[in-house]
Amino acid sequence: MHTLLVTLLLAGGFALAADPVPAAEQAATGLAALEFTQLDGTKLAGADLVGKTVLFVNVASKCGYTPQYEGLQALYAAHEAQGLVIVAQPSNQFGAQEPGDAEEIASFCKLNYGVTFPLLEKGDVNGPKRTPLYAWLVDSKVGGHKNIRWNFEKFVVSPAGEVVARFGSATKPDDPKLVEAITAALPTRG
Repeated sequence: MHTLLVTLLLAGGFALAADPVPAAEQAATGLAALEFTQLDGTKLAGADLVGKTVLFVNVASKCGYTPQYEGLQALYAAHEAQGLVIVAQPSNQFGAQEPGDAEEIASFCKLNYGVTFPLLEKGDVNGPKRTPLYAWLVDSKVGGHKNIRWNFEKFVVSPAGEVVARFGSATKPDDPKLVEAITAALPTRG
């Protein structure tokens, strides 16, 4: 009886293994599972970013690093056609340096720096109200489970949706190490 039961269980296991769940029915994970709300209220699906190289940056309008917006826009313009997307996450968690509402933030970025890359709605990057995006970034192997220290920290995400590099606030958008990490992760065009 024991042998018959083991045989039936094994046969059932093989039958299940031979009948995989279609990819369309599998739950999305990581970047693909995330959805963001932009400053204008429209949605941006993480699944739409898979296949591109993404630079995520937490930003603020009244920070000493705010002029990095100019370099970020230049970086975006230089590499957008190659598959780079920059996604900025405004946050008011550091020195209350992003006090504005969505309209004020969008206007500031457009008028002062000509920003054309996606700007997400303001949210927390640390603490119990941390956005799902920043929970995913910080909890990644590269994120090291370490809190964001200040505005303008940067995460590079590969086309496969993996966090591949993290840079501190003082790293400028034209820093050779950041540019190298981005260009190394750009999707290949065939």
